[in-house]
Amino acid sequence: MTTRHTLVAELERLADALSTEGGVPAERLQIVPLAERIAKSLGVRTDEVAIMAVSLRWKHLYFLAPAELKNIGFVPLSSNSALAARTAREAKAEIVNNFAAVRHASVFEGVKIGTESGEAIQKIISAPILAEERVVGVMQVSRKGATAMSVGPDFTAEELSRVVALCRPLGKLLAHLSIDSET
Repeated sequence: MTTRHTLVAELERLADALSTEGGVPAERLQIVPLAERIAKSLGVRTDEVAIMAVSLRWKHLYFLAPAELKNIGFVPLSSNSALAARTAREAKAEIVNNFAAVRHASVFEGVKIGTESGEAIQKIISAPILAEERVVGVMQVSRKGATAMSVGPDFTAEELSRVVALCRPLGKLLAHLSIDSET
């Protein structure tokens, strides 16, 4: 079994265990370490994986990972320039291998994460996180750097399917978080 399949299976087991317990405080379910494991399994840096949840109350996406973005701000679901908002509205995964050239909201790209300075996103996969056919979040996996050539190869359909596979159990996990009323 590959690392990816192992991680998907592990996330599924965790989600199943939580379903018997009901709502889980956000502090108990550690999303940041999960995002770090996802980054490792996909061969990207930890600052290149973002996991956002949907706040139905406030009609926006807010960051669960990376930790440095949790208190920076949110992405309105109505935004026409935010890929994450479009992903949530349309519930459709996509690859954008020329992201730096596409008009997009870039406010979060400039935030220093860990020891990494805010680098431009050159390539990105954006995928909805679903729980029972309802969008509960968005996961984005990116390649950041000075130029598209410097960050490595384009994302592929295979990588997109790997991200989508990880989003399935993430949806079950996010559905158990009792944080929407607070955020």
